[in-house]
Amino acid sequence: MKHLLSLSVPLLSLALAGCGDESDDLPVDGREFDGVSYSERAPYQGRVIDGYLKEARVWLDIDGNGQYTSGPVTVDLGNGNAHVLENGEPTVFSVSGGRFSLDVSPLDVDSSKGADLEPRDYPLYALAIPGQTLEERVYGDEPVSRAYVMSASPGVTNITPLTTLARFRSLAGQWNVSNPVPDSRFADLDGINLWKDYILASDDRAHAYARALARFMASQIPDDYNDHLVDYGSDGREAGFLPQDGVYLLGYSLVQNADKVIATVDAAASGGHYGNVDTDALVLPEVDVEVSNPRLLVRQKISARSTNSGTLPTSTSNLGASAELSFEYSENGQLLAVASRGCLGISLPELARLFEVQGYLANLKTQWLPSASLSPQSAIWYDEGGVHERLEFSWSSGEARLDTVTTCHQKTLGVTPGGSELDGVSDMVWAWDGQGKTLVESVPGRTDDRVLTVQGEQAPSSILDGSEGPFDLVMGYRYMEAGRLEASVVFSNGGVSCEPAGSAPNDTERHGQYVTRLFPFSFASDTAASDLFGAGAYEYDLDERNGISFARLLKFPLLDRPSAALPEVSSPDGAFQWQLYYPGLNEEGLEALSPERLQAAYLTDFVATSACGDGPVDRPARAYATVEYEYQTLSEYLLNALAE
Repeated sequence: MKHLLSLSVPLLSLALAGCGDESDDLPVDGREFDGVSYSERAPYQGRVIDGYLKEARVWLDIDGNGQYTSGPVTVDLGNGNAHVLENGEPTVFSVSGGRFSLDVSPLDVDSSKGADLEPRDYPLYALAIPGQTLEERVYGDEPVSRAYVMSASPGVTNITPLTTLARFRSLAGQWNVSNPVPDSRFADLDGINLWKDYILASDDRAHAYARALARFMASQIPDDYNDHLVDYGSDGREAGFLPQDGVYLLGYSLVQNADKVIATVDAAASGGHYGNVDTDALVLPEVDVEVSNPRLLVRQKISARSTNSGTLPTSTSNLGASAELSFEYSENGQLLAVASRGCLGISLPELARLFEVQGYLANLKTQWLPSASLSPQSAIWYDEGGVHERLEFSWSSGEARLDTVTTCHQKTLGVTPGGSELDGVSDMVWAWDGQGKTLVESVPGRTDDRVLTVQGEQAPSSILDGSEGPFDLVMGYRYMEAGRLEASVVFSNGGVSCEPAGSAPNDTERHGQYVTRLFPFSFASDTAASDLFGAGAYEYDLDERNGISFARLLKFPLLDRPSAALPEVSSPDGAFQWQLYYPGLNEEGLEALSPERLQAAYLTDFVATSACGDGPVDRPARAYATVEYEYQTLSEYLLNALAE
């Protein structure tokens, strides 16, 4: 197997770029270009430096996965032939002075197959192993207390925190040629040579930066990986404890946060005397990184504008864009905020679902169940461009806050914008009580709060969710407004399962969506709305077909009388339902481990619950709104964020 193929697409492209292209503009310091021809392969030599590090694991990253790979490693020679490194990537421990000498004779290729592989075409890595790797200090050798990984671009033979920063800055710059990362997003190192041996050069400033960056990198290593290295006396050659994309994510986080680390060092260098900086005492940024590189929802496009009659519902072909939501994340994959061009749809059950996972959308099978504003004001704002609403989360305090400049929620929720610009002043606030499973919505100037209480008994989540995510977290609820019961959904008897009743001629392999599980519920409200959903049920496709196990929510109802009362909305009673659509089980790009990622959703009138076994479920011809979903891996998101 060719190991390069196991990387995700964006990281694979950067890894490939790292094989020969990273180092075009590097200075000669720390490089292995001597112009000498050897009859026998000379060792590939260099140094590992924070201070000088000995007993650090060093390897030449032939397959581009950022971790040591034992044999066999197969290298495509680009001419139809392949070269196999039976014993894995060249590796060695560093010795005194941080020196290492790699035996690269395994890169010699049979002349009948092609040219020898050049070690300077591949990046170097070094792993500092806690309790084993020793840093040479003025008072003696000191074991490193926590693991960290350093790298150097192809051809650079000093491996330091600064070469690591230089390498991932280069890779980040190559990520999107049409939208390159601006220099302003990189730490200003004021002419420091990032590739040199700063100890040999007696460069106290570079040394202080490097030590602080090493501490920052060590703080981001996952605890389980660090503990494994300690508890099992590791020699650093195990693969898989850091996911393949994880090393790259750590590198991009270093690029993103280096300016804060550098600023902290500068502030501590009294009078510019960097040699006196105690880097161990610095208070550095604490930034967790989700090294599993989850795929996350980054954008929703909402179409709730009738382009022909001006009223809803309408033919789905006549629905025009009315809002676009952009999702913002931290390096550990936690949702920070949602910015909206146009207007957000507000769903209290979905906000409660987000609070249940503390904003880690990767812990949800279906990320962000749909909602949409049907106000015609949304399309007007959307056409202006820009950001008109911003929903920010404070997970530690259990709060979400909406800042808006629109009048979209004035008729439906009684929200009056606080100004003509987003000013950080909250126009709506939600407070979550995790113990009582209660979400309270408050609006300045509105007399009564809305209160949602989540009820999990007999709900889909009680049947589908285990102790580990991702979770379904679809539950019943009781929703009170002004002391009046607006809506209550109570599930009963755990549901009924069935096999697909048949298959359509164009879906003989059953790759489409079928109703294979019904979760019946009782709906209650005031007298006028109490029987709107009859013998209703949440409809799921819960099955294992074509080698894929999944639990897909297909339809769920909701009551929204304020939206139904809008002049542009022709709904008799406010009884709606969302119909959800996912990639076909044979569709290119479907990830078998996460088949519940939504592709699109349609808001329609509620008519009746499907019979168990119905399918394949077709998309509706008419709707009030559609929602389209776009996902990126966390690494893709962070790289794009650097370029903004």
